[in-house]
Amino acid sequence: MANTAAEPRNRPIHVLIAGLLHPGLMQRLEGTYATSRLWEQSDSRAFLAEHGARFEVLATSGAIGADKMLIESLPNLELIASVGVGVDPIDLKTARNRGVAVTNTPNVLNGCVADAALGLLLGVARRIAEADRFVRAGDWATEKFPLGTKVGGKLCGIIGMGGIGREIASRVVACGMRVAYHGPTPKSDLPYEYYGSIIDLARAADVLVLSLPGGGKTRHIVDPRVLEALGPHGILINVARGSVVDEDALVSALANGEIAGAGLDVFENEPHVPPSLIALKNVLLTPHIGSGTKETREAMAHLVLDNIGALARGLPLISPV
Repeated sequence: MANTAAEPRNRPIHVLIAGLLHPGLMQRLEGTYATSRLWEQSDSRAFLAEHGARFEVLATSGAIGADKMLIESLPNLELIASVGVGVDPIDLKTARNRGVAVTNTPNVLNGCVADAALGLLLGVARRIAEADRFVRAGDWATEKFPLGTKVGGKLCGIIGMGGIGREIASRVVACGMRVAYHGPTPKSDLPYEYYGSIIDLARAADVLVLSLPGGGKTRHIVDPRVLEALGPHGILINVARGSVVDEDALVSALANGEIAGAGLDVFENEPHVPPSLIALKNVLLTPHIGSGTKETREAMAHLVLDNIGALARGLPLISPV
């Protein structure tokens, strides 16, 4: 509802920054509000015990999160403003029980994450990273580079057909691929075939792209059975959460030729990647850069600031979870 009264005055807001965020966002948060950096405190528990009551806002990210202990250490907390779409590292139950609102940054990153997924798909299928190393090593003068795989005409199975999944679909269709998908329920506005079973989708697909939420309900949803169904010519792309894939099973499948390759932007224990995964030649690895463009990170920062600004002015939050 439009506010016809005079615009509310900003009230003082104190922001606790949980961890290192995008530099531009950090600069604007610290230039606008009274802030403290939690991760720089020598004893974070002692700091929270002494100063926790000062903060109305916790600024965090989908990678850093906010656990029960942290939320309960902030008795006057009103808002957890998170950078990113995923909120699985945030204890939403504790936040709800405490009456704390949670916001994230949906939609503004859909296109860039989809671009990253397509880049990984093409990179694995056409062996682009391998080809780069081949040229740099000087092997081109004496050897023929191995052939890649054409993506046109292949079936791309997408698990998670939200905003990012839809953007991925439009991009792979432009490359001549067919699309099918799996999610909790079929979507009536989509022209793509729906599979109620992940294993059935993996069995039908040439490429399986993951763009679903993380959390307990989706942990290791891609397990040895799904990888076996994807088969020795199949490619796995993950721009979702590392937790949705059984990483040990994936390493085994890649090493034993049970699937052809994988492109991964996310990992189970980021930023630590298993040496056994790094050693494989048929996997393309990127450091969680799905939304990592200047333009998208700027849009995400604006949305975080807009949500905190709305709280300060007594206005509805822009993107509540």
